[in-house]
Amino acid sequence: MSSLLAIALSMTTASAFTLSRSALQRGAASSRLPRSLLAPRAGPAPLRMIGSLLDGLMGGGGGGGGGGDYKLVAPEKALPGREKKMAGIDGLQHFVLGNDLQEVPEGFKVAVFANGCFWGSEKGIWRLPGGGVHSTAVGYCAGFTPNPTYEECCSMRSGHTEGVRVVYDPKKDRLRGHPPLVLEAHDPTCGMGQGNDRGTQYRSGFYYYDDAQRQLIEASKTAYEEQLGRPITTEIAAAGDYEKYGGLWYFAEPYHQQYLAKPGSRPYCSAQPQGVSLAPFEEWAPAALKESEAPKLPEAFWAEHGPKRGCSVVQAPNAVIDFVL
Repeated sequence: MSSLLAIALSMTTASAFTLSRSALQRGAASSRLPRSLLAPRAGPAPLRMIGSLLDGLMGGGGGGGGGGDYKLVAPEKALPGREKKMAGIDGLQHFVLGNDLQEVPEGFKVAVFANGCFWGSEKGIWRLPGGGVHSTAVGYCAGFTPNPTYEECCSMRSGHTEGVRVVYDPKKDRLRGHPPLVLEAHDPTCGMGQGNDRGTQYRSGFYYYDDAQRQLIEASKTAYEEQLGRPITTEIAAAGDYEKYGGLWYFAEPYHQQYLAKPGSRPYCSAQPQGVSLAPFEEWAPAALKESEAPKLPEAFWAEHGPKRGCSVVQAPNAVIDFVL
């Protein structure tokens, strides 16, 4: 163990940090590197780099539930956080859809989920046609530290996971586009990791605001687990469970919002869709919800535009999908 630690430490000295940001953005550094080393940030994170290196050296991580031996920080041991909310979010408009990132119009609903890398996860939702998606945003959810930063989330000491918040019109965009897409758009069996990203901040989760959302994610999880043939580790919890910690959701830094749509962005996403489409809605939906929550988008849409094996959404156009309903 000491020799492995020495190797990891030696690789995090000044020579390891000589890769310039411009070189990384040009792709000189392979996309196989963890996003923690490549994402826009104020500076390097040596502790996180050491963890990633040790994980690789010791065979941690991997698909099929092998997200390493990471444990969620206990609430009483989490970072203290702060009262001041994230700067730059007030008045910020969605880069693609143009709507205010924070507003929830009357009659609209909110859904929050996590499936590893939040960049690609967000893009997969904002592209849904039909006019039902009002806004998407990325942030930190299901943790214990008030108003965390990206660095604090990545330290695994805030308890948060990278998440996506969707504000949608339930009359136009019913949840067939959310829980199933959450499950299909990554490998939900990976525990505390996804692709090259490892740690509690990359765990899979869905956090429901009402009983219909709860029933839909639980029913779709059961059905998808049977299809995949292995246990799904996606965390399912009520949004209200986090009120005692300040709330479920905190917006991430402005540079993370709709990142993949911005000029100069690096087309990276660690999520690992399995290429398995969830069975049709009527086959797994709770009987009481089959009519009220029936999908607006037909199966033909999902067959053409649903998640494919590998994170293909990063290369997809940024605009809303042109699909005649």
